Parts: sequence; C-alpha cells; structure tokens
Amino acid sequence: MTGYTMLRNGGVGNGGQTCMLRWSNRIRLTWLSFTLFIILVFFPLIAHYYLTTLDEADEAGKRIFGPRAGNELCEVKHVLDLCRIRESVSEELLQLEAKRQELNSEIAKLNLKIEACKKSIENAKQDLLQLKNVISQTEHSYKELMAQNQPKLSLPIRLLPEKDDAGLPPPKVTRSCRLHNCFDYSRCPLTSGFPVYVYDSDQLAFGSYLDPLVKQAFQATARANVYVTENADIACLYVILVGEMQEPVALRPAGLEKQLYSLPHWRTDGHNHVIINLSRKSDTQNLLYNVSTGRAMVAQSTFFAAQYRPGFDLVVSPLVHAMSEPNFMEIPPQVPVKRKYLFTFQGEKIESLRSSLQEARSFEEEMEGDPPADYDDRIIATLKAVQDSKLDQVLVEFTCKIQPKPSLPTEWALCGEREDRLELLKLSTFALIITPGDPHLVISSGCATRLFEALEVGAVPVVLGEQVQLPYQDMLQWNEAALVVPKPRVTEVHFLLRSLSDSDLLTMRRQGRFLWETYFSTADSIFNTVLAMIRTRIQIPAAPIREEAAAEIPHRSGKAAGTDPNMADNGDLDLGPVETEPPYASPRYLRNFTLTVTDFYRSWNSAPGPFHLFPHTPFDPVLPSEAKFLGSGTGFRPIGGGAGGSGKEFQAALGGNVPREQFTVVMLTYEREEVLMNSLERLNGLPYLNKVVVVWNSPKLPSEDLLWPDIGVPIMVVRTEKNSLNNRFLPWNEIETEAILSIDDDAHLRHDEIMFGFRVWREARDRIVGFPGRYHAWDIPHQSWLYNSNYSCELSMVLTGAAFFHKYYAYLYSYVMPQAIRDMVDEYINCEDIAMNFLVSHITRKPPIKVTSRWTFRCPGCPQALSHDDSHFHERHKCINFFVKVYGYMPLLYTQFRVDSVLFKTRLPHDKTKCFKFI
Repeated sequence: MTGYTMLRNGGVGNGGQTCMLRWSNRIRLTWLSFTLFIILVFFPLIAHYYLTTLDEADEAGKRIFGPRAGNELCEVKHVLDLCRIRESVSEELLQLEAKRQELNSEIAKLNLKIEACKKSIENAKQDLLQLKNVISQTEHSYKELMAQNQPKLSLPIRLLPEKDDAGLPPPKVTRSCRLHNCFDYSRCPLTSGFPVYVYDSDQLAFGSYLDPLVKQAFQATARANVYVTENADIACLYVILVGEMQEPVALRPAGLEKQLYSLPHWRTDGHNHVIINLSRKSDTQNLLYNVSTGRAMVAQSTFFAAQYRPGFDLVVSPLVHAMSEPNFMEIPPQVPVKRKYLFTFQGEKIESLRSSLQEARSFEEEMEGDPPADYDDRIIATLKAVQDSKLDQVLVEFTCKIQPKPSLPTEWALCGEREDRLELLKLSTFALIITPGDPHLVISSGCATRLFEALEVGAVPVVLGEQVQLPYQDMLQWNEAALVVPKPRVTEVHFLLRSLSDSDLLTMRRQGRFLWETYFSTADSIFNTVLAMIRTRIQIPAAPIREEAAAEIPHRSGKAAGTDPNMADNGDLDLGPVETEPPYASPRYLRNFTLTVTDFYRSWNSAPGPFHLFPHTPFDPVLPSEAKFLGSGTGFRPIGGGAGGSGKEFQAALGGNVPREQFTVVMLTYEREEVLMNSLERLNGLPYLNKVVVVWNSPKLPSEDLLWPDIGVPIMVVRTEKNSLNNRFLPWNEIETEAILSIDDDAHLRHDEIMFGFRVWREARDRIVGFPGRYHAWDIPHQSWLYNSNYSCELSMVLTGAAFFHKYYAYLYSYVMPQAIRDMVDEYINCEDIAMNFLVSHITRKPPIKVTSRWTFRCPGCPQALSHDDSHFHERHKCINFFVKVYGYMPLLYTQFRVDSVLFKTRLPHDKTKCFKFI
C-alpha cells in the first residue's frame, strides 16, 4: 500500500520500476478476472455437461447423481439423515395406524357391551315386572285366603243304608207324611251325588200291564239320566213306574198294593221311594187312590184332596210326546200377540149338562138368594153373555159335536181329537181351563192335558178355580205364565183379559213356552223334573254338567313363531303382560253345597225375557265356571286403592270387576294347514291368552312332518268325531277360562283389537262381543226374514268367527238348545253363528256388542272359504226363518250401539285422562 502510494506520487529515481509495477498489477487483475470468469461460467457448464452425460449412460452403475437404491443413497451423509427421518416417520405412521385400529376395535367392543347392557336392562325390567306380578298374585291369593276366613272342612263320612233297617217311626196318619217324618235323609248325604235306583219294569209283576210306549220312553230316559245307578245298596231314591196301564181294571188296588210291598227295597213302608203314574190320555184312572203307599212319594196327574200330601207328593204333567221330540214346524209363532179369538173353551160336563144349558137366573136374583153350590152354571151363563155381546170375538162351546172323551165326575170332558183342539188354540189369545166342580178333586188328567196343549201352542192359560194344584206348583211360579182366577170372579174375567197389555201377553206367552219346553214336552223333561224337584227339596247339589272330553292329537312344536309387524307394532301402547303371567284358569264354581238353599226359586222360575238367566234346566247342570256370569260375585275386589279407582288410563288397566283374568282362543279349522300356522303365529305374544284350542274338524289327521309354532302358551289340537260346525261351541274340558274367543283360522286381527274386544266383553259378560256385524231384515214381498251383510249402522248379530262369549253359552248351545237347530247347522254346514246369536238374544233379551269399525276380518290372500259360495246367503235366509219357527218368535234385537275406544291409542298425559269412552 505504501509502494503504491509512492508510485502515484511519481518519485524521480524510481520511474521505470514504477511502470513495471503498474503493468504487473494490471495483468494480475486481468488474470484474476479471467480466472473468475472461467470458474464462474465454464465450470458449471462443464459440470452440467458431464452430469447429463453420465445420467444418460446405459449402465445404471455409472450413475453418480441419479436415483439410487436405499443403501447406496444412504451412503451419503445428509441423505442418511433424511432416510432416518423418513424411516422414523414411517414407523410412527405405522404405530399410529396400529393404535387407530386398536382404538376402533375397542370402540366396537364397547358398542357390543352397550348393546348387551341395554338388553340386560330390558331383561331386568322384564324380570322386575314379572316379580311385581308374582308379588301381586301372591298378595292377591293371600288376601283371597284371608277373606274366606273359614275353617278347613273335610267331607263327611259316607252313610250307607242297611238292608234290614227298620226305618223311621211310622206317622200316626199316612196322609200326614212330609219329608221330615217320611223321608230318610241319612241315605242322601250332601256328597252322595243323589244316586237313584230305577226298578226294571219288565221284572215287576205288573210290568206286562204297562203301556208299551210309556214303559219304553221311561226306560230310555232312565238309562240316559246322570243320577241313575245300578247299585241299589247305595241309592238315595228308588223309582217305580206303575202307569199308565193298558187295562186298569185288570189290576185291583189290593193286588197293586201287595206287589209294591213285595219290592226288594221297599223295607216295610216304602220310604225314599217314588211311585210314578204317567198318563197319556185324559181319562187315565187314579190307580193309587185306594192303595196304601206308606212313606213312598206319589207322582201323577190326578189327585184327590184325601190322597194328595202337599210338599211330599208331586203333580206331574201328562206324557203326550212319549217317544218323539216336539215338531217345532207345527208350533205357531208367538207373534202377533193378539189372535183371532180373545179366549176359547170347548168342553162338556155330562153330569150337569142339562142344568147348565137351562136358562140361568140373573145374577141379581142369585145374589139375593143363597149362593150357588156349583159355579159352573154361572160360568156358562157369563161366558155365553160375553160371546153374545160381540165386544170381542170369543168361542165357547159347552156341548161337544162328537162323543166327548171319558172323564172323571164333575170334570169338563175334552171335545174332539187332539189335532182339532190344537188348531182352535192356535187361533186363541187365551185358553180357558175350568177346574172340576168337585172340590175334593184337586187336579185331573183332563185339566193337565188342557194346560199342556195351551202352553204348547202359545195360548195363555186362564184357570178358573184357585183350589187346583198345577204341575210342580211348589217350585214354579205359575203367575208368570198363567192367570189363576177364583170361580166367583168369573164375571170379571173379560175385563181382566182385555186389560192386559201386549207386552205382558208376550212375556207370559214366552214364559209358558219356556215352561212347556223345559218341564212338560218330553219323557226326558218329565222324569228329570221329578228327580230335580226331590233333589232340590232335600237340598242336595246338582251334579256338574258334563264337559266334552278333548281327544288331543299329538303334534310337534318348537318352531319359533315369527312376529308379524302388523300384529305386534303397537307403538308404546301397553296391551298387558307378555310372558310374565302363567296360564291362569277362571275360579271354579264353589257354591254347589249351598246353591239349593240360597237360590231355591231362581233355579226353577227363570226364563228369557224380563226374567233373569236360567242357570238350571230339568237335568240340573251346574256349570263349573258360571260363578261370575251368574253374578255370584267370586271376583275379589280389595277395598282401598290400587285395584280400582286408581286413576289408571284405559290402555294400562284391564277393566271389569275381576282383577285377574285370561281367555281361551278356540279356532275351528279344516285341512288348511298353512293358513292355520299363519294364524297361530299371529297369536304370539298376545297378552292374557291362556291357551289355544284348535278344533280339528277334518277326519284326516295333520301332516306328521308339520311343525307347530311355539307361541308361549299351550296349543291343544282336539280331534272331533265328525265334521260339524257345532264343534266350534262344544264345552271342551280343556277350556279353563270363562272367556272364549271364537276365531276362524283365516281371521286377521291385530293384538290391540283383540285386547280391546276382551276388555269390552269383561264389561258385558252376558253378551256376544265381536267385530263383524250383521243384521236381519223383513222381506215384505215374500213375508219372510232375510240375512243381510251390507254395511249398516244397525246390526243384530255379531259373527262368531271373531267374537268373545261366555263358556256358559257353550253348554246351553250343546245341551239345552233344541236339537233341531243343531241338525239344521249340520245339514247346511252353515248358520252356527246365527244359531248362537239367536240363543244369546233369546236368553238375555239383549243385542250383541260390536267393537271397532271393522266389517270384515278375512286375511288377504287366504284360500276361499265357505262363505264365498253363492248358496251361502240363501242357506242363511232359510236358517233364520227356521230358527224363528223353533223359538216361536224373532229373538234378535236391533242396535246401533258400537264400541270404539277414543283413548285406546291416543297418547295423553296421565294427569289429563283417567277413563275411556264409548262411541
């Protein structure tokens, strides 16, 4: 730097050196610049050239900066760092992926645990509900036991009569015999079952004198009676048939008395014996009038006052239909109420005929003088005066056009043949019956025959003479079916008959028809009535009515029943317990031993119409499950809150007065296995279902490989003896509930509909409650009844293809309803539902109840049923008209009442609604 300064200053002595120095400096700068230029320009170009040339070489091994394998690349230091970073990142990513998969697996496991917890919660809720039900049932059973508050009793020891017992001390006068001094109660314990021994008429000495028809009818009914036993040693009662005789004069009273006392079980005085004398003719002789019958009861149609022992002997009706059922086609209808004649009488009194036809004195003259000894003259004069007045059309004849029938002294003899008398009575609103003029004759076969014929054709009997003893008078209330007028009031009879209203007339006519059918019409009814009267007098309970033994068809079950969404989707509607309540049978009828004491008259005087339901017919059925139906109040209702008045809304309460109850489904089927299986599966999970009884109506058994569904309740497949629609209503012994849901195998009902129908039935247990309604109509052009299935607001029938009814009606349908109706059902293979509606309406005088707005219940796609046949409706028209002839009137009643639940599916707050409504 110093030298450079000096050269610039131009020092003298150093001039040449200075130039050389300048020149060398310039060369250095130039070279340095050139070198830098070469380095900065050409070296990158050369390097680029070589690099591109090497990268384009064919041999991969000669590449210097091109892509290399991982191991080769990692040889470079900075690349190794990048490789380590990449490997570290890759490893972390793999770890994160593994952790993510592990977390997803844990999440799935937790979801499964959540579902399992939900299921366990539901199961716990079901278990809790079941425990609550068990606790409730236990409390209910405990309260029932506590409410009974009765000591445990054991049955009394069975008393057997001794063959050589001397009997009771004889009464001072045989005519003073009553039950307390002439009947041996020790032979008839409460638990004996009332065994009756019937002497074989063919083995008796006088058996050959008996009328063959009477003897044959008596033997036939005795063989079929539930009380009759062949073991005479244990018998409570002994029955002897002594008449009617073919030749009464052939057997003298002394001879008959001797033969009676020679009977093997007579035991000196004949106690606990009943001597029956049945009459087929109006002139039947009183064979036992001069016969000493000892302590034996006498049952016949003719009694003198000196012979009749009130409360001990029995006045029975004549045996008109000995070996045949009544012909219902010949019995006139009970409507119209008023007939051609207001009243009629035909008869002839031989002994007083002349005096009766003479011109009688005026009533004023008779009242001024002494009263007449015989009122027959006044009766004749009064009735003739009514006939001559022509105020009403009456017919009275006191002289027979042909020879009158033989009769007892002072008795009005019958005129003409039975058919002629019936034709006249069919035209009569009232039938006059004039009792015998002899006050010592309390009843005669002629009077009993007149009474029988009047009741048979629906003419209301008017009995002139209050001293008469009508058949079964100490058990039947005759004032409900007949008018008994003292003879002195004969002048008021016309006014009395005209004052009766049509409703009263129809009621009396219907009651008389009931009495005739039940106690008079056949040999069975007469014999059973005699036994029932004696059994009721000595206060022995009736034998239970028989039930149909169910012959079960073995079948395999185990097929898991599916759930039809249309059946099970009820939202949050609480239909009732599902799989929490075991099958629960209805309480049995437990009042058998006190029934005859507490319900003495109800068992005999009940009939359709304004009267209550008749629980017993002459063969005395005591139904095993009729307690609540008859109103005996076996349903337990604890006092206080919780069971009633608890404020539960409709869908959460069972309703009715019985806190716990179930029903049985009875399903009739015929060779439609697939349809049947589908219908059974639809019952899966149905609340309050006790069991299902499948009535297999086909002679062909189900397929062996058929697998029946498991619906949570027993399925009983019952085999029938024949293909009959009447099998639908047989009282099968497997039906343990009072409520029966009769349903077709192709019926399609939802669970909520069935439950609603069940709850409505519990509020009206004596009615048919169902879904499809029908009605009857009067065909004016043809003057006949028609069956109609058109849509209408009015109905009179509910089809039993989907209906609830009480099991009580199954007994009545199978055993009490006239056989002619069941025969009609078998003939047409139709009309069993109409027959059931007729029966229930006839008994209750109430129409059925229709629930919901449904008019049909058939499942879509099911095979064609019998109801689709063209002749189906024509047959039902015929059935209705035939049933009307059998009953004598149209028992069906119209109604526009239908039950729909407003709140059944309406979700309302608990504090806003506490009830349900009917519309």
